[in-house]
Amino acid sequence: MLSYIIRRLLMLPLILLGVSFLIFCLFSLLSPMERLATYINDPSVLKNPQAAQRLIDKYHLDDQFPAGYIYWLKSLVKLDFGWSPTANQPVWEAIMQRFPATLELVFYSIIPVILVGIWLGVISAVHHNNLLDQTIRVTAIIGWSLPTFIFGLLVLFIFYGILGWLPPGRLSTWAQYVVYSGDSFKNYTYFITIDALLNGRLDIFWDAIKHLIGPIITLSYINWAYLLRITRSSMLETLRKDYIRTARAKGVDEKSVIHQHARKNALIPVVTVAGMMIVQMLGGVVITETVFTYPGLGFWAASSAQQLDYGSVIGFALLFAFMMVIGNLFVDISYALIDPRVRLE
Repeated sequence: MLSYIIRRLLMLPLILLGVSFLIFCLFSLLSPMERLATYINDPSVLKNPQAAQRLIDKYHLDDQFPAGYIYWLKSLVKLDFGWSPTANQPVWEAIMQRFPATLELVFYSIIPVILVGIWLGVISAVHHNNLLDQTIRVTAIIGWSLPTFIFGLLVLFIFYGILGWLPPGRLSTWAQYVVYSGDSFKNYTYFITIDALLNGRLDIFWDAIKHLIGPIITLSYINWAYLLRITRSSMLETLRKDYIRTARAKGVDEKSVIHQHARKNALIPVVTVAGMMIVQMLGGVVITETVFTYPGLGFWAASSAQQLDYGSVIGFALLFAFMMVIGNLFVDISYALIDPRVRLE
């Protein structure tokens, strides 16, 4: 097992290098002047050709491909991702400022996605082809077919527009003033819900929860549908295995057959899918955050793309690629822990 993990860890730098190379190839399609715009915070510099050329030389934007790539890599190692006009701050600081909001949203979305998705998938497989199974399948197909922004707008329309229960954004105006301007509120984890509890502010905790429920429902419903279908298919295949028939022939009660024998083995492919789904949610919340004006990475990335803020888009792409690679590594390791056959291959 240890050798398997070491082999996977040794491949990690090569994968990251390949990802960075591809992104730099896209970055190189821009002219030196366009690339310079990702490094400066004063666009008026671009109107002065001599000053602009000095900056191009400073950032090695006119260098040949290998030299330019190496300089760019060194900048990334120093966390110098350039300047974000959209956020009006360095790209790295913009990422770090918004990442906790996205992480908090994904963290609370994971719990219902995994628990409900697997639970419904198992129920659907156990009641194969009866009314309950058909109802769950139809619901899953509707969820999987519905575009995220349509479902998000529907949630926003019903629960905010009509009922006035779940407002968009991350906090109400009064709560923002307390959290971001007041000295009495301390940020320990940058998860507002947790920090509110640690500060003893139940009013801010409840306000943050109200703002989270809408995006969580949107993210969860779409991903429930996918995880449910994977779990159902895997469970049906497992229930047809010989050892399941043998267990039933020996008189093992049906609950034990399903929960102790079938479900454990059926979850092996589900773990792989769920792991990658979590990572993809971190980078795939662009639409959900935009619909709910939730101030996380996705909302910032969408705004940056609309304003042709290349530095921010590249920074977001690099971060997402890094999370995908790391997430894939954890999924591979967890897969090897669950299924010993992987370690033998």
